Amino acid sequence: MRKKIAAANWKMNLSREEGKELIEQLLVRNPKIGEGHQVILAVPFPYLELASSLVASHPGYAIAAQNCYHLPAGAYTGEVSASMLASIGIKYCVVGHSERREYQHETPEQLGEKLKLCFSHSITPIFCCGESLSVRENGDPGSYVKEQLSASLSKLTPEQVAKLVIAYEPIWAIGTGKTATAAQAQEMHFAIRNYLLDCYGNTIAAAISILYGGSVKSSNAAEIFGNPDVDGGLVGGASLNADEFSAIIKALP
Repeated sequence: MRKKIAAANWKMNLSREEGKELIEQLLVRNPKIGEGHQVILAVPFPYLELASSLVASHPGYAIAAQNCYHLPAGAYTGEVSASMLASIGIKYCVVGHSERREYQHETPEQLGEKLKLCFSHSITPIFCCGESLSVRENGDPGSYVKEQLSASLSKLTPEQVAKLVIAYEPIWAIGTGKTATAAQAQEMHFAIRNYLLDCYGNTIAAAISILYGGSVKSSNAAEIFGNPDVDGGLVGGASLNADEFSAIIKALP
């Protein structure tokens, strides 16, 4: 049975002390995570080891990096490799977030390399995909997202694909206050799972957790998570508030 996941993406927010306080508050509010559930905190690079130490004795919690570089090593000032993440015990890494695709112009080929490097270092990628407002209104969002998946997953083995976490991000609903309806979320999650079914078979398609990543908050989490193909959320702004994110964790089915 696939895991139900509440993943927090802090993005470029919080000081060290603010981050430490937030994690401590989460642990007080959610000392035990339900069976089959997982809480993942994607924190900025400088806080990875601190965050890991804080959750080390709390089963059900894990720390993720927000990115890694698409090459294994070299003269790439300011970048962080998958091997570096593995060396400090990081088990998850966000790959292909829409903000990095837009601002850092990351290509499907680069994202594919990141996925392979993560797997080579026993790091589970949280692979992001999703459509813009123009695609949503004027195109075929299902086909667009399937093309995103195909372009970056094509060089992975089926065994690697089976270990992915996928996050569907309707880009038009990130930081805009807009949210896909529960029915829209299910429609896109079903399309993604159907793509996985067609390419990799039922066993793999049924095993992959697919998260919704578009302005999840406590007021809509239960409705969105109640869909059969939605396995939790990749949460941005709401994850910076302990009470709000705690309520989202508790909304996992």
